[in-house]
Amino acid sequence: MQVLKTLEELQEVRRSITGTIGFVPTMGALHNGHISLIKQARNENDIVIVSIFVNPTQFLPGEDLDKYPRKDEADKKICQMCKVDYVFMPEISTMYENEEVLVKAPNKSYVLEGKTRPGHFDGVLQVVLKLFNLTQPTNAYFGKKDAQQLSLIQQMVKNFFLPINIVPCDIVRESDGLAMSSRNVYLDNQQRKDALLISKSLYFAASLIGKQEFSCEAIKQKMLETMSILDVEYVAIVDREFNEIQTIQKGNTIILVVARLGQTRLLDNIWL
Repeated sequence: MQVLKTLEELQEVRRSITGTIGFVPTMGALHNGHISLIKQARNENDIVIVSIFVNPTQFLPGEDLDKYPRKDEADKKICQMCKVDYVFMPEISTMYENEEVLVKAPNKSYVLEGKTRPGHFDGVLQVVLKLFNLTQPTNAYFGKKDAQQLSLIQQMVKNFFLPINIVPCDIVRESDGLAMSSRNVYLDNQQRKDALLISKSLYFAASLIGKQEFSCEAIKQKMLETMSILDVEYVAIVDREFNEIQTIQKGNTIILVVARLGQTRLLDNIWL
């Protein structure tokens, strides 16, 4: 495994690669969710590139950029264990100049995650486009946990005619159902226990649909009752294009939850 720090190193490596490339962009603090993406990329491609870069443009003022967990040495060991070929770990000054050509996310980026974090997805798309241009992957792997992000990246690839296959990957959970997240380390013991109500509410929603309850409003209310002790930011039921829907559409529905436990903001979802 080779660790690359500069654009020149990555570009030289990219010119030498002739087979298929699987790319996994991350912000580090790798956990089993990331590992599942890397393993899938390893199984499906000749070469695997993982990027580790905490992207400043997707953090809003007052968010946890400075506190975001950074575990560079542990991350490199995980990548080596997963038989990654190249790890790209650039500095901010490598990825950004003082004045930049900007990427503007579409209107659907200003609902749900984007409603309280305006401009967040502009920063996500900006850095992902840069990384795509640098790595020129055959396949790029993203988790379904960040469902809105995944949808916007798919649209960017389509709109900019990028010859990249976006591979959505299922959410990886702890044995008790909590969706894996780098931010889970912020939870104390009681918050960790309370956080299980998030996934419990999603499983309950799925069971209601299995019993022929298709009213989105009724399902939302039952979910909120399940999470009554939590500070729930939103429960949303949307189609794959992130339009709010009133009735469950089997095969075209995502139920999303965001809740805060102390200062920690957790998101989870289920695709139906």
